[in-house]
Amino acid sequence: MRLGPLLLFCLLGACRTAGAVEPRPAQPRELAVGFLIVDGVYNTELIAPYDVFQHTLFHAQPGMRVFTVAPTAAPVKSFEGLRIVPDYTLASAPPIDVLVVPSAEHSMDSDLENAALIAWVQARGEHARFVLSLCDGAFVLAKAGLLDGHAATTFPADVARFRELFARTVDVREGVSFVHDGPRITSVGGAKSYDAALYLCELLYGAEAARGIGRGLVIDWDARAVAHVVAR
Repeated sequence: MRLGPLLLFCLLGACRTAGAVEPRPAQPRELAVGFLIVDGVYNTELIAPYDVFQHTLFHAQPGMRVFTVAPTAAPVKSFEGLRIVPDYTLASAPPIDVLVVPSAEHSMDSDLENAALIAWVQARGEHARFVLSLCDGAFVLAKAGLLDGHAATTFPADVARFRELFARTVDVREGVSFVHDGPRITSVGGAKSYDAALYLCELLYGAEAARGIGRGLVIDWDARAVAHVVAR
């Protein structure tokens, strides 16, 4: 049974059905984490999870290997003006265990009309162990069909537009930091991007590792204190 609109968050650790994160053994191998970057990508939605996942190397063995993927090899210019040289192109990217789709300036319009981009997200997302979107990156996931039948959230000011476009296929939630539904995790973005990333680290590496990563970033991480939804 799905949570009602007045019960949009669960407190981690209460019980399994409420979305408890159980201790996990070390991952059997290094996990490849690919960040999709396009012109206009927002700094926070890229850097916050990138920071968190890169820091797994200091708290879990093996940890994550993080890299960026862009449509071409040309430098990507973020919305705030940073120039980023991508590690791979869509054509050359290696297998991806965790696909991360940060928000970008055109995540709600022209990026959705980029057939090659959407096809790549769909193909890689279907084979990834987890897919994480930040802010309006959820629009890209929904366009690629990766959120069909799933609960998801996006940037608070864009929830109405998200519902307008995808209400028939996506169970849109709001009022929480992130939503976890199966292999999909969607975040409202901004500073809350750290929440979703640390939560995934806790899922994969356990609470102790996640708290250690948080301490390194001066974040007092406690998943139970973060409003979120675990749909299933």
